[in-house]
Amino acid sequence: MTDWARLRHAYGSAEAIPVLLDQIASAPSPERWNDLWSALCHQGSVYSASFAALPRLADIAGRDDREQAVNALNLAGAILAGSDQPHGAGDIRVQHAAEVETLLVRVNEHLRTSSDRNESASFLESMLTFEGAVSWGEDLAWGLVKEEYEVSCPGCQANLFIVIGERGSFSTSGDYALSEDDVETTPLRPVNPAAMDGIGRRLHDIALADGHQDVADAMTYVFGDATCPDCDTGFSVAEQVSADWSATH
Repeated sequence: MTDWARLRHAYGSAEAIPVLLDQIASAPSPERWNDLWSALCHQGSVYSASFAALPRLADIAGRDDREQAVNALNLAGAILAGSDQPHGAGDIRVQHAAEVETLLVRVNEHLRTSSDRNESASFLESMLTFEGAVSWGEDLAWGLVKEEYEVSCPGCQANLFIVIGERGSFSTSGDYALSEDDVETTPLRPVNPAAMDGIGRRLHDIALADGHQDVADAMTYVFGDATCPDCDTGFSVAEQVSADWSATH
């Protein structure tokens, strides 16, 4: 049995976490889910109590209430994305192998029936996290939902926005969202889907098979190339997102 009093979350001892999980299981509400997120994955930070909650989250993910299952999958994915952080809980993927496998099965089930672009992107991110591809575990869906990635230019180290969305598909070092003046941009160069391989090809094909043409199209830019508007250095968007993630973890 889990000794919650010995575990920690964002605000101290975790004794209240099983009570909150019980409340969510019996009478879920957005406020209770927000409280759980805040305690177990505060601004991306995770704690010993975060991983102790995985069995309960896997159980909720397997229930018929789709909304609650989605909430559980998203939180579990965010927690596992931080499994390499210092937390004193040991090898999480070994200790919770059964729960991770259950979560992977559930996210694939819901991925196939997702009708929302942002939800589909979040499920793809969680799928990769449950599979162990942690370098994309925190950034893939965030960039697709926000329609931008922030990366550093591998040439001049300038901070760049890689924009993929309604505003177009381009790179810029200017604050394009707030600037009243035109900012310099360079168009992204999408990869031909036929030339995609690895994770990029897989994500593209899953999105296409599930009817998310917009997500599949976005993947051609995520795994395509960009040019820095400041120094004209060309680079792979996906490789730079992954490199920046590795540099901060």
